[in-house]
Amino acid sequence: MNALVTGASGFLGLYVVEQLVARGDRVRAMCRGNDPRLDSLGVEIVHADLRDRTAVVRACQTVDVVFHVGGIAGMNGPWRPYYETNVLGTAHVIDGCRTHGVGRLVYTSSPSVTFDGRDQNGVDESMPYPKRWLCHYARSKGLAEQQVLAANGRDGLRTCALRPHLIWGPRDRHLLPTILDRARIGRLGRVGDGTNLVDTSYVENVATAHVQAADALRPGSPVAGRAYFISQGDPVNCWQWINQVVTMAGLPPIQKTISRRAAWWVGAGCETLYWLLQRKSEPPMSRFLAAELSSSHFFDIRRAQKDFGYEPKISTAEGLQRLAASWTTTS
Repeated sequence: MNALVTGASGFLGLYVVEQLVARGDRVRAMCRGNDPRLDSLGVEIVHADLRDRTAVVRACQTVDVVFHVGGIAGMNGPWRPYYETNVLGTAHVIDGCRTHGVGRLVYTSSPSVTFDGRDQNGVDESMPYPKRWLCHYARSKGLAEQQVLAANGRDGLRTCALRPHLIWGPRDRHLLPTILDRARIGRLGRVGDGTNLVDTSYVENVATAHVQAADALRPGSPVAGRAYFISQGDPVNCWQWINQVVTMAGLPPIQKTISRRAAWWVGAGCETLYWLLQRKSEPPMSRFLAAELSSSHFFDIRRAQKDFGYEPKISTAEGLQRLAASWTTTS
């Protein structure tokens, strides 16, 4: 197929591009800057910003499917950047699909769109959106996801949304580096009682889920108009897993602990201080992060297994081995 991948130079986007190229699909990679890794794959590269409607709509010409992976993440900063990139940017992608008769759109969403700060133990896709969002990122992803699912069936467009949880693996530039950086300077502490279970998602499995969902988006498919949780399907103890990653990197295990309640109030204080100082960097703690790190959140992935055959082929153990090997190679 002819595919457009937004956010193609990002962590997940590059894996999606690689899997499409490996099976012989033609790929148009949309990103904001130059990336030699995309050059080496021989794909068509389009430089565009999701906020630029004209450029995004133009990028959707002559493609069969769009993988909308691009966006911005974070827990800090004003609402406007999240709205312009994640909400309006997604609207621009939908406009491009409808303008040029694209038949399929796979959107990379997030389980954060259903998170209200409480435990989510094996919940499925019937979980509603929260009445109150805990951060701008979750709100923007939720609004974007609703746009994508509402667009299903219009002008021949079939859509779906995937919600991978805690994506990790080689070439990660955000989640794991943040954990390790904080561990190195002694600013990483356990939040809560350390018993919370979480789902994680190895990046290659998530990329495969995107390709499988796109292939299944045929007329009359149950995939059309639906959202799907994606994960390893095997919850881990959050803090044991973090300690495993930390010790793999040659760092001492986490010793410090803070209660969930204390972390929540520290997070509220950090958010207020950063807002007053108009700082755009990420605070050391936020209310959303305190809730995420101290609660259980794992998901029922049977709908994805049933509707488009998703299976996490690379286990968590094998993924950790690949991660450690990548660190050895780049060190």
